[in-house]
Amino acid sequence: MGNLKHLNKYFYKYKWKLLIGLIITIAARIFAIYYVPLIGRSTKIIEKYLNGEVTDISEVKHQLLINILLIAGTTLISAFFTFLMRQTFIVVSRHMEYDLKNEVYKHYQELSLNFYKKNRTGDLMNRISDDVSKVRMYLGPAIMYSVTTFTSTVVVLIFMIKSAPELTLYTVIPLPILSFAIYRLSVAIHKRSTIVQQYLSKLNTFTQESFSGIAVIKSYSIEPSTTSNFTTLSNASRDKNIDLVKVQAFFFPLMVLLIGISNIIVIYIGGRQILSGQIENIDVLVEFILYVNMLTWPVASIGWVTSLVQQADASQERINEFLNVKPDITNPKEEPDEIKGNIEFKNVSFTYDDTNITALKDVSFKIDSGQTLAIIGKTGSGKSTILELIGRLYDIDEGEILIDGRNIKKLNLDSLRKSIGYVPQDAFLFSDSIRNNINFGKTEADEKEIIQAAKNASVHKNIIGFSKGYDTVLGERGITLSGGQKQRVSIARAIIHDPEILLFDDCLSAVDTETEEEILNNLFEITKNKTTIIVSHRVSSAKNADKIIILEDGKIIQEGSHSKLLSQSGYYKELYAKQLNEKEM
Repeated sequence: MGNLKHLNKYFYKYKWKLLIGLIITIAARIFAIYYVPLIGRSTKIIEKYLNGEVTDISEVKHQLLINILLIAGTTLISAFFTFLMRQTFIVVSRHMEYDLKNEVYKHYQELSLNFYKKNRTGDLMNRISDDVSKVRMYLGPAIMYSVTTFTSTVVVLIFMIKSAPELTLYTVIPLPILSFAIYRLSVAIHKRSTIVQQYLSKLNTFTQESFSGIAVIKSYSIEPSTTSNFTTLSNASRDKNIDLVKVQAFFFPLMVLLIGISNIIVIYIGGRQILSGQIENIDVLVEFILYVNMLTWPVASIGWVTSLVQQADASQERINEFLNVKPDITNPKEEPDEIKGNIEFKNVSFTYDDTNITALKDVSFKIDSGQTLAIIGKTGSGKSTILELIGRLYDIDEGEILIDGRNIKKLNLDSLRKSIGYVPQDAFLFSDSIRNNINFGKTEADEKEIIQAAKNASVHKNIIGFSKGYDTVLGERGITLSGGQKQRVSIARAIIHDPEILLFDDCLSAVDTETEEEILNNLFEITKNKTTIIVSHRVSSAKNADKIIILEDGKIIQEGSHSKLLSQSGYYKELYAKQLNEKEM
């Protein structure tokens, strides 16, 4: 139950609505129970008539009719208040669910990239969807029925004690047994609920990865083995759910059994008290049987409510596990910073936490605002890492990164990232229209700006060739487009943002040399007053840069302009000669 303390702030937020719900519930229970004394009174009238104490049949009928109308009236009023009760508690629970989902999603957005490398998408989705839904059942139905059970029990016991105190004492004898049974079953339900949610996360993760990689699965014709693995995981999940249901199944029969025992006690003890004269009228016994049976559903619901609470506790524990994760990178201040684009690396070294691979070793370079830097090197040499560090997606281990002469760790994080247009190596597009994917970098952009950005990225002709043009809706991760088209749409998205710093991470690898040349010429005009860093494997993408650095195993082994590097023996000259020969062939 300690995990659910996190939700107390939501109870406080909606305290007045919950208080109104509590008052309505009490009113509903009072009116619901009021029919029992009326039935007892009716029984007493009939008993007096049968005993000859009352002889006027018309008077008897008149009294019974009044009682019937009162019973009908109180029942209708109780039904109305019950409707209001459900509206209050269930609606409030939906508001709390909304708040909790927003809290989880906002926290996900603040967490660093390392977190996403260590946790799977399916598990993240399950915690914000199914786990939150389990918690919502606690916030709504569980709270509502707990209040109903408590108020019903209190009101019923007050009426019972007022009617026959000694008989009431005998009636509640099974309650300690019930409390012990609930405790034991609750512990078992909590353990099994945690396991069920863990398996559900595994199922979601497996399914999400299978659908995302369906092209690979089909290419290798491994559908049977994938289906077999899913079946195995699904069967294990089913077995864990059955284990949970088996424990939950004990509750309701146990409740009914204990209520039955209470009825037997009422009939036996109450009957003996009537025979001995301790209870004068049989209507008391009738009322007690009705009171006990009125407790049947509230008491029986304890099992269901307990199950909901334990499942919610298990789910909230999983939610808290991620909510308690602190982001590695936080915004150092609220005041915005003006970014011009001067970038300097001073003896920077960096190692990835998840793989323990040292990507950069004592790297130093400087690029002034408006200049272009090209970074060339073999795969795994640390090229992409430099771009990620400039966007402060990671923090360095040693050295210092300066933006406009200021340490990057002291800059407003939002200002820094808004000043950057980043085109990643693996172009990611959203399942939305091409238009919205481009103006994602500038939501207020008009049609003219969107088209111009697409032209600069040499993708406009491809887009207007689609039947719906810029309104074409892309598949997941932009699967509708080819690799080169995805890269160019990503370039358009970065260009339209009009940032001070442009970072291109090998984003022309999937286009032909002719299209590459066209895009580079367009970028040359666009990036005249912007700091630009181009990561590439091609000399053609780097030759016009103001400065070129060559990385190997995380170290700079060469640097200079295109002409300077060609005058030296080394990696750049060899790469240029090799690619020139390939072009001529």
